[in-house]
Amino acid sequence: MYGYSRRLTREVGFGALSLGGYQPIRVESMTTTHTMDTEASVEQCRRLYEAGCEIIRLTVPTEKEAENLKTIRDRLRRDGITTPLVADIHFSRKAAMRAVESVDNVRINPGNFANRKKFSSEDYTDKAFMAEFEKVRAEFLPLVAKAKEYGVSMRIGTNHGSLSDRMVSRYGNTPEGMVEAALEFARICEDEGYYDILFSMKSSNVRVMIQAYRLLVMKADTGLRNAYPLHLGVTEAGDGDEGRIKSAMGIGALLEEGLGDTIRVSLTEDPVNEVPVGFALVKKYNDFQKVMGDKGHLPVNQLVESRAAKPSFEPPPFDPVSYRRRKTDVIGFDHGEIGGNRFPIVETTAKRLSADGNILLEELQSRLAVENSDVVIKSELVTVPVSSIDEAVALESVFAKLGPYRCRVGVSARDISLVPRILDIAVKVRIDIAEGEMLDTEIFEMLHDKKGLIEFCFMHEKASEKVPAAVLSRIALKMKKKGVRRLLFSIDSPATVYVYRHLVRSFKESGIDYPLVVRYHAGKKERLETLIDCATQAGTLFCDGIGDMLAIETGLAEGEEANLAFNVLQAARVRMSKTEFISCPGCGRTYFELEKIAGVIKSRMSHIKGLKIGIMGCIVNGPGEMADADFGYVGSGRGAVSLYVGKECVESNIPEEEAVDKLVELVKLHGRWVEPVEKVTTKEDVGNRVVTSNE
Repeated sequence: MYGYSRRLTREVGFGALSLGGYQPIRVESMTTTHTMDTEASVEQCRRLYEAGCEIIRLTVPTEKEAENLKTIRDRLRRDGITTPLVADIHFSRKAAMRAVESVDNVRINPGNFANRKKFSSEDYTDKAFMAEFEKVRAEFLPLVAKAKEYGVSMRIGTNHGSLSDRMVSRYGNTPEGMVEAALEFARICEDEGYYDILFSMKSSNVRVMIQAYRLLVMKADTGLRNAYPLHLGVTEAGDGDEGRIKSAMGIGALLEEGLGDTIRVSLTEDPVNEVPVGFALVKKYNDFQKVMGDKGHLPVNQLVESRAAKPSFEPPPFDPVSYRRRKTDVIGFDHGEIGGNRFPIVETTAKRLSADGNILLEELQSRLAVENSDVVIKSELVTVPVSSIDEAVALESVFAKLGPYRCRVGVSARDISLVPRILDIAVKVRIDIAEGEMLDTEIFEMLHDKKGLIEFCFMHEKASEKVPAAVLSRIALKMKKKGVRRLLFSIDSPATVYVYRHLVRSFKESGIDYPLVVRYHAGKKERLETLIDCATQAGTLFCDGIGDMLAIETGLAEGEEANLAFNVLQAARVRMSKTEFISCPGCGRTYFELEKIAGVIKSRMSHIKGLKIGIMGCIVNGPGEMADADFGYVGSGRGAVSLYVGKECVESNIPEEEAVDKLVELVKLHGRWVEPVEKVTTKEDVGNRVVTSNE
């Protein structure tokens, strides 16, 4: 939790490749074609291969598709494409038995392998629970034997939305239920001497996904005979920036902790688009592996032994398998409150103050949100860097022209002597502390009676990842003894996740409850890399309950930068600023144009802030994932759609051409509809509206 060390797992074969162990983290994708359509499937596999995809999965709903896998495989191998193929199995044991003959790996879902989910409220007794398990075991054993015979590996892939009724009755639709379902199947495999397995724990809810993988590792690595590889993914992530950010947040959070041996980024787009996102996600960790070799791993048995032998093992400063926001004081300021249970607010940074105050004035006005305005999403606070008394004086003239914006602007200062003057004109002052810098104790007296917010920010570069926590904790304790409460703390560091965890742990041990600004400076990188870094470094912390304000600096345009910040908070489920679309990438079970329909639904409903709409291609994960959505649009056959409220199907087999209108009617019927307001077009317009009210 406090530094990178990759979990060492058993190496598992995938045809010409293997994963786990000291192998690179692999990138995979899945076809969206119908597997009976040989030409289309071969062509899409070819395009994925040319994009660099390392593992390709195909959907196998029945024995017919399983039989056609051999034709597809032979065509690809004839053309020199040796990319490992995976058969994706739901419900059909017979399809799985046939598919094993033609693929390198078979994925089975413990929630529906030997039973069909009924969403019943049946309460299983211990006897009934075990009787059902024995039935599942009997149906699973032949597949284990055949996979072992053919040298085919197996992914035991649990989905949050498709747990069996038996598991839900005992554990609920929870990470614990997901883990227990997978462990049952793994124990059966081990009892049969079959160890070529890996796990996945997927959910459309990023927090649930992260918690499930962590819990799996905690239980599996101490309860099974081997540490098995992990396939990481956020299911139904959606499309565009939102889909990339959700995927990066869930997958990136676990990669930062050394978990993960192969990944799939699920986008409601052409599957080829998933591949570059996947490689961008794993690059940092694969590069680290190249440099460190086997030193980049901490063997799991060593980790377990160290925990048992050393009570001083450093636990995380939060519950890794259950969300609870860090408890802090509530601090009021001109624009509202921060901390406590208030939603996190967003801050961005303006360009450095120049001699031309009009340039800065224009930038501040373009960045700042205004109450009750129908404009694009903008920052709620903006910081201006100031390094001299001349710049402070110039800023005063800019503030005089800001009018209602003035109370939303803060100042960043390296020169502490500027702080008193700045506090008279700005809502917040950020004091940057350089490594090795000693603060004059007079600063503590200077700040005691000031009304503005003070943020102490440690500028972390080369020091140990524990140093920022040590320095800021000393400052926090001194200020607390002086009775100064209007304080915020932050760290500017490339190792954001690790240094903030050290800080939270130190604050917790010292009884310090000042709010924290999660600050991340992405620099001027490529756009995709910027999205991934911000989602991983900042989003991970919010998923773990850490953070009361988000402040990012990127090379993106002003509107895009604020939009990125709000997308990160939404993906972490800590602040809903727009409609949430939970849409799957589609597969061979989908009989409508998923990407097109998702676009239509977005165009009709994207103005309803906080509403969660599920858009699923088929029934496999649809109803279960609907439990995480308010309303759902799920394919139920050729030209037919079913509508859901939560996980309850309320209308079945509606003609596809009527389904979107029926979905709108359903939202209206339940009192969730909001009439769209004609949007004000501005030069920064990126299609999103301002968020200023308290969610």
